[in-house]
Amino acid sequence: MRPVILRRGLVALFAAAVTFGAITQAQAETLRIGYQKYGTLVLLKAKGTLEKRLAAQGVDVQWTEFPGGPQLLEGLNVGSIDFGVTGETPPVFAQAAGADLLYVAYEPPAPHSEAILVPKDSPIKSVAELKGKKVVLNKGSNVHYLLVRALEDAGLKYTDIQTVFLPPADARAAFERGSVDAWVIWDPYQAAAEQQLQARTLRDGKGIVDNHQFYLATKPYAQKNPEVIKTLVEEVRAVGEWSKANPQDVTKQVSPLLGLPADITLTSVKRQGYGALFLTPAVVAAQQKIADSFYQLKLIPKPLSIKDVIWTPPATVAQSSVTKAQ
Repeated sequence: MRPVILRRGLVALFAAAVTFGAITQAQAETLRIGYQKYGTLVLLKAKGTLEKRLAAQGVDVQWTEFPGGPQLLEGLNVGSIDFGVTGETPPVFAQAAGADLLYVAYEPPAPHSEAILVPKDSPIKSVAELKGKKVVLNKGSNVHYLLVRALEDAGLKYTDIQTVFLPPADARAAFERGSVDAWVIWDPYQAAAEQQLQARTLRDGKGIVDNHQFYLATKPYAQKNPEVIKTLVEEVRAVGEWSKANPQDVTKQVSPLLGLPADITLTSVKRQGYGALFLTPAVVAAQQKIADSFYQLKLIPKPLSIKDVIWTPPATVAQSSVTKAQ
């Protein structure tokens, strides 16, 4: 990534990506998937079932790891990947910057899998007491909206706090040395801080956010390769069902990848949502609310229409999804 991009805001980062390289049309012969170290796609990659199914369609699979959702969507925006998964907020920033993406599917809510944490000995007992305090988070990540909603629910404005934007590793370091008052973070970093640092949960997402994970694709790829997307969603759904039924097996597989003890990993695994469902009007409306909130806060430069970037699956695929969700 070029240094000049790193110095800009997240929206500017995506805009710069458009300048340096427009989305290239993905070839049907290779499906390029972006993933993060934690989540359902890691399990899918390890199982190898997707590769076997797509081989019959003459399609190879290429995997690329990203440190976070914003970086993954930058990769999708410039055409280095065709498909990936992120939390709720990164797609909003990407769409605001002109990324040619489509929402393909979503995972069930996981509101306990993100939280506002404070040090174990902090005098802060409620979100309302964050007024004037320094709160660290990864800008544009899923927890950005959690912070917005938690402040609103406590009667505070977003401008009532001092936001510090750092990626998870740097944020934890700042949290540990006491240079910030609170940390807004997601699993497995959240579970690690709770157990290793005895960090207290000031507020998690329950009652204020869904914390959906979204599967996204470049518009050119999704429109030209619906059968590949169909197969991919089916395999993600199958891995999700297996994961829900086998949390201990998931933990054994994921724990070494994360470099975390099994007990911490298991906590994260149990709090995650699993599955791949096609977007419903209610989910689209919830995502629209996020986009509207960020526009009103001037965190994105223009209003967005989420319904305009929803992938419409073939009728048989959509019916299958409804049946499995019942």
